[in-house]
Amino acid sequence: MTIRELLTCPAVALLLAAASVSCDRPVPQETAHAHEHDHAAGEVEVSDLDRPLADLFADDCEHAVKTFACDECRYEVGVAHVPAHLIAGGLVGTAPVEPRAVEVPVVLTGEVRFDERRVGHVSALADGVVTAVHVVLGDRVRKGQPLVTLDCAAVGEAQAEYLAARGLLELARRNFERVSSLREEAIAAEKEFLLAKQEHEAAEIRAAGALAGLARYGVTAADARALAEGDVRGRLTLRAPQDGAVLAMHAVPGELAGTDVPLLIIGDHATVWVWADLYEGDLAAVSRAQAAGELAAAVAVAAYPDDAFAGVVDLVSPSMEEASRTVKVRIEVPNPDGRLLAGMFADVRLFLPGTKTALAVPTAAVLSDEGRDFVFVHHHDEYYVRRPVTAGRAAGGWTEILAGLTTAQTVATEGAFLLKSDVLRAKMGAGCAD
Repeated sequence: MTIRELLTCPAVALLLAAASVSCDRPVPQETAHAHEHDHAAGEVEVSDLDRPLADLFADDCEHAVKTFACDECRYEVGVAHVPAHLIAGGLVGTAPVEPRAVEVPVVLTGEVRFDERRVGHVSALADGVVTAVHVVLGDRVRKGQPLVTLDCAAVGEAQAEYLAARGLLELARRNFERVSSLREEAIAAEKEFLLAKQEHEAAEIRAAGALAGLARYGVTAADARALAEGDVRGRLTLRAPQDGAVLAMHAVPGELAGTDVPLLIIGDHATVWVWADLYEGDLAAVSRAQAAGELAAAVAVAAYPDDAFAGVVDLVSPSMEEASRTVKVRIEVPNPDGRLLAGMFADVRLFLPGTKTALAVPTAAVLSDEGRDFVFVHHHDEYYVRRPVTAGRAAGGWTEILAGLTTAQTVATEGAFLLKSDVLRAKMGAGCAD
C-alpha cells in the first residue's frame, strides 16, 4: 500500500481524526472509564483452531456464500483451496494418518568429513619447494590439469638420469643401425653385430627404467620428452587426479612441501560422511538395524540449529577404538547445497525401529502459528482446513501425533507451508485493503 493509499484509507483517516481530537482536548475521566468498560465487554476473537469443524463450514460471509468457498474470506475459517492439478503435479503432497512403529532415537556425537570415494588427495611424491600455484580454493578443475609446481632435488636427479639414459640409447641405436648395415654388406663380423645389438637392448632397458623412475614422481611421458627442450631440471608439476573442485588447499609459493601432508584436495562434497562414536551398549541394536536395511539418521550442526540433515548409516566399523571404547559409525548424508563442511562437529540421532505404534504423519505436514501446532486436513472436494494437533516425537521424517487426528483422515504434506502462507497472507492483507 502506498503512502497516498494509506492516508486515504477510511480506517486510518478515522484514527488520525481521533488522535487529533485527543491532542486538542483532554478526555473526560468518565469517558475513559466508559471506553475501558466497552473494551472489556467487547467480544474476543476466537481462532479458527478453537472452533468446531461444523461451525467453520456452516459460516456465511458478507458475499452471501459459504465462507469456506469464498476466495476472499476463506482464510477467516482457516480453509485452503487445493486444486487437483497441484497435487497431481507434486506441488502439494498428501498422506493418510496411520499408525507407525515408534522409532527409538540413539543420540551420538560425530564429525563431518569428506566422502573419500568422491575426493582425491594431491601430495608431493618428493620433498621440495612450491614455486607456483595454478589454482585457488573453489576452482573447478579437470583431470590432468596442472595444480602446483615444485622444485625437487630428487626429481632433478631422476631427470638427469633419464636424460643420460636417453642419450646413451640414441648412441646405441645409431651404432646398431651402422653395424647392421655393414653386416648386410658382409663387412662387419657377426660378433660385432651381436655386441651392438646387446648394447642397444641394454640402453633401451636403462631408458625405460629411468622413465619409470620419473613416473614414480608423477612425471608424465610427455613431460619427460620435453626435458631436452628447456631448462626444467628438478621441476615437478602436480596434476588433478579427477574432475572436481578445489575443496582444500595448503600450497603457498615458497613453502616447503613434504610427502606426508596433502597440498590439495580435489573432488566434490555433494555427499559427505559423518563419523559418529557409538558406545558398546548400543552396538548390538544398531548393528542389527543396519544389517536389516536402511537405518535412518538425522544430523544437526551448530551453524544451522533449526535444520536436520537426513542420512543413512552405511557402515558400522568392525573394530573398536581402544582409547574411547567406542565404535565408529559412518552416516552418508546428501549435501547438494554444500552447507555441511568437512570438520564440523555434529549431533547425530539414529532411529532404531521400536515395538510400539502411534499415529504419525510426515514431519512436513506439521506447521506452527503463534506457538500452536496444526495440520491441514482434507475435508471434502478440494478443500483443506487447518486443525490443531499435539505433536510428539519426531524421527526419520515422521512426527508422532498425540491428539487432534484420527486414522480416517488425510493431511497435506510436502507443500503444506504454501497453504499456511496462503491463509496467513490473507489475514495480514485484511483491513484497509478490503
